[in-house]
Amino acid sequence: MRTLTRTTTEERRRLPLSTADVVIRAIEGDTADERFRGYAAKFNSRTAIGNPLRWGFYEEIAPGAFTKTLQEGDARFLVDHDSYYVVSRVSAGTLSLAEDGAGLPVDSALDSALSYVNDLKANVRNGNITGMSFGFYVLKDQWSTETVETSDGQTVEVEVRRILEVRLIEVSAVTFPAYEDTEAELASVASALVQRGDRTAIEKRARFRPELRDLLQLVGAPSAGDAAEARRDNEASTQELTAVGSEPGESTRETSTPEPAAAPAATEPAETTRSDHEARALRMRGLAARYGLAMPRS
Repeated sequence: MRTLTRTTTEERRRLPLSTADVVIRAIEGDTADERFRGYAAKFNSRTAIGNPLRWGFYEEIAPGAFTKTLQEGDARFLVDHDSYYVVSRVSAGTLSLAEDGAGLPVDSALDSALSYVNDLKANVRNGNITGMSFGFYVLKDQWSTETVETSDGQTVEVEVRRILEVRLIEVSAVTFPAYEDTEAELASVASALVQRGDRTAIEKRARFRPELRDLLQLVGAPSAGDAAEARRDNEASTQELTAVGSEPGESTRETSTPEPAAAPAATEPAETTRSDHEARALRMRGLAARYGLAMPRS
């Protein structure tokens, strides 16, 4: 089990409408004074990020993960993560965020002078807005492994990420509360792997999704212990592929032992005078664009 404390890319997680408990509620029966209420996150609710049996993981948010950020931050309530559509803000006194026993409840004022707020109210009532989401940086998380049994009776080791502390950026009412395709899930897995900074974890998943090996350019060199662990994981993963079978639509060549990660491309001459941090940031932007990762906001 490893606990890491690093901040790299912004991540997003979503809840469907039925779990988020979203309502538009009038204050004391006055429809002119309505508020938006719902949950942006729920504690101890395990979610599959990608395919946990191969290239993804399970994730859950620990109680207290928002405690510090709510004391120090100034989160906004947006529509579909778009900063143009600001519904409310903590520092303006129009947005209330406070942890309870279930998760992170949202209580927002609704200013009808904003046309998109009226649209939001109508879309919630009509069922067009179908969930909630929140954007955050992971400050502290914990990874562990568990053994699960698949539907065909095989036993497979999966990883579980428990988020212990985050820096909250915003909460959003969203049109699409779940991942719509595999590429969106892959981007989310890539974001978490970059934050984790563990080469062994990247190599293990790259057996099933070779494109993830590009992320090795964003993490440090492996230690001798990491290299030995990677070799053990390579052998175990090969056996697992034989037992469980390939995922539909994925290449069968992934069952062989992968070649060592290619060295990062040569640095452009103009970059040779940049610091390591600046060069890494440039590579990260390129990979972020490829995977659709949300980069840190300045």
